Amino acid sequence: MKRIALFGGIGLAMAAALAVGVVGVMPNDSSWELVRDSGVIRIGYAVEAPYAFLAADGQVTGESPEVAKYVAAKLGLCRVKWRQVEFASLIDELEAGRIDVVAAGMFVTPQRARRVSFSLPTFQVRPGLLTPRGNPRGLHSYRQALALADIRIATLAGSVEEQALRRMGAAQAQLVTVPDALTGRAAVESGAADALALSSPAVRWLAMTGPTGRTEAAEPFHAPRDGETGLGAFAFRKADRRLLEAWNAVLADYVGGPQHLALMTRFGFTDAELPRHASDGEQPSR
Repeated sequence: MKRIALFGGIGLAMAAALAVGVVGVMPNDSSWELVRDSGVIRIGYAVEAPYAFLAADGQVTGESPEVAKYVAAKLGLCRVKWRQVEFASLIDELEAGRIDVVAAGMFVTPQRARRVSFSLPTFQVRPGLLTPRGNPRGLHSYRQALALADIRIATLAGSVEEQALRRMGAAQAQLVTVPDALTGRAAVESGAADALALSSPAVRWLAMTGPTGRTEAAEPFHAPRDGETGLGAFAFRKADRRLLEAWNAVLADYVGGPQHLALMTRFGFTDAELPRHASDGEQPSR
């Protein structure tokens, strides 16, 4: 039984179109056959827990890599070659042919969808804000923070949070661009930034796993209207339609099921952060 239904409402249908693209299979597309015959798939990730990170034993883990491992096993791909890349360079590496898939909790956006094809989504989350313990600046929304001329907000280079803050009029001096989430948390801990803008699961994870009591998730947090939810998915080259279709066939029967929810729970996600089913009447904002 299909566990993820994305075509029931107008908003969800538009999100699905962005996710899986609107063109047919490319002529002479042998992407799936090449990967299947070699048994090897090259997966790129960026360090941003809980989406992707290195465990204490050095193994790649997190929401996106663990779902990718499940899909690869179902497809009979016995070897995964992991490549760690800065988040802002992941699509460049994909287009250059050095990786086959991006597994980094990447949000589906129209700008990215012009360069890559997205899989079916595996999560839907809201923005969040990591602050020093006690939230000394009293930050509870991006707009409130940007109204303070001396505020400094850390963002991942190329992230949707950075783009949202720039659209809202953030001055260059108000943004501290960092390569990964751990560097962003360190900036908050050291005072180099007053807050770190990331998705709510990432903010919760950073507060939970960092030095005890030094940071916290801003609560309550009021998300901007144009960033209420983010659909996260895997990214593929535009030409690799057959590989994308094989990947999606596994995801369609997995996402939203008990096994998937159990995996997501390990990384701090809740059932409210699974992709919305068309039947529940909720619409993603982008």
